[in-house]
Amino acid sequence: MKLIIYGTKTCKDCVDALEILKQKDVQYLFLEFSDSIGNLKRFLKIRDTHPMFDPVKEKGNIGVPLFIFEDKTMTFDLNDVLARIEQENA
Repeated sequence: MKLIIYGTKTCKDCVDALEILKQKDVQYLFLEFSDSIGNLKRFLKIRDTHPMFDPVKEKGNIGVPLFIFEDKTMTFDLNDVLARIEQENA
């Protein structure tokens, strides 16, 4: 499974998710955007155009960590990621 994660290491939820995935030996590509303008632009394009972010923006939140699967489905929920990985490994 190919998994992309947008986030920042200054976000506790992001750091916690990365640690859990590391402990479970899950391969992923982490796109840190606090030190990469390119990663930030890509994240903002998704955030500004995808309706799943509307409730997040209404609450004044950022929407990270953002997990994107190989089939382009997205989630904010680490439990969704772990369940999908478990399902694919079954």
